[in-house]
Amino acid sequence: MNRSFQRFTLTVALLRAMGSLLRVRGDETANLEHWQNSVRLRFPEVHQLSTTALGAWLADTNRPQPVLLDVRTPKEFAVSHLPRAIRIDPDARAVDVLRTVPTNQPLVVYCSVGWRSSALAQRLLKHGVTNVANLEGSAFAWANEGRPLEAGGKPVNKVHPYNSTFGKLLRPERRAE
Repeated sequence: MNRSFQRFTLTVALLRAMGSLLRVRGDETANLEHWQNSVRLRFPEVHQLSTTALGAWLADTNRPQPVLLDVRTPKEFAVSHLPRAIRIDPDARAVDVLRTVPTNQPLVVYCSVGWRSSALAQRLLKHGVTNVANLEGSAFAWANEGRPLEAGGKPVNKVHPYNSTFGKLLRPERRAE
């Protein structure tokens, strides 16, 4: 199966899942919680790190800092990302990721809501990486909580919505055009 077809299949599955989740509840926060549950069910072997835990970890200068891997497209990353994050292609093979990032530090991966990043974390786990976690709720949860984001080295407060359906999971004041 070629990568284009795999990406298409994943996109269709994501949109179907997203559509059913949005029909369950009406408010953005509850829908994001439903999406987080869906990610946990689909990727049970991937450790889900809460935004609170990551925020405390990043603030603790006595603890070795994680490498933050943003598993979104260049366009999404350009709008905003967590400070010090490294962008990784969502379809990257584990072996290629491990050639570009330090392997002696913990890895925390994130995307918009956690699906793409959990998929990468799963590939890394299968490749023998044990110090990897997915940021639960990913960039959307992080932004909805008003946590720090940057673009071009400057603080920003908006996130790329991925598309019009997923964008409904972001608080309106956090959603980029």
